[in-house]
Amino acid sequence: MSLRIAAAPPLIVPVEDLLRETGAAADEADIMRRILAEYRTTLLGDRHPLAEFRYRHMARKVVGVGSVGTRAWVILLTGRDDDDPLLQAKEAQESVLERFLEPSAHASHGERLVRGQRLMQASSDIFLGWQSIVWVDGRRRDFYLRQLQDGKGGLDPDVMTARGAALYARACGETLARAHSRSGDRVEIAGYLGSSSAFDDAITSFAEAYAEQNQRDFDALTAALDSGRLPRVPRTVEE
Repeated sequence: MSLRIAAAPPLIVPVEDLLRETGAAADEADIMRRILAEYRTTLLGDRHPLAEFRYRHMARKVVGVGSVGTRAWVILLTGRDDDDPLLQAKEAQESVLERFLEPSAHASHGERLVRGQRLMQASSDIFLGWQSIVWVDGRRRDFYLRQLQDGKGGLDPDVMTARGAALYARACGETLARAHSRSGDRVEIAGYLGSSSAFDDAITSFAEAYAEQNQRDFDALTAALDSGRLPRVPRTVEE
């Protein structure tokens, strides 16, 4: 059984369909091999496993809410068998802080993101790298690449006990604090936080206010849907 949004565009579009729509006669396999060869130079290690894979196909992927308006690609590589991981190339744009601060020191926004992740993460994806390309539309775009896999974990807050929620919040806080300590000045951060509970209290107040605002936004959206001010998008289920 598959679920789809009625009248919605396909979530995965093969690259040959995109090239056909633009009237481009480029050999997408040659383009992708060149991109992967250049991307290889941004990976860590002299003998990287990427050399054991070969390009097979790629497709444009519609991304989630957090990446609306950016381009994302799914890249199919094969090695020993057909169970090897896929790669994902996501477009990297300028930081929202850049308009207020100096431009990034890196020539590529993909490089900026990758170096930031490597700095903050204790262990990063070995396929994490970056690449900039000029596509068939003539525009230069920055990307960062990684394995396409769902390695995220999560807990259902609706079934959490108070003790479980506290442990989960502590784990998230420690992970975030460790990332900041790896990327910033640990001594300066510790001095800013001090020994009082002022920072803890401020973060708690902000979190509670944010949660209440989220509930108000959800209630307003629900009311707008119920009153007909906003249209409901129909869904259909295909067997």
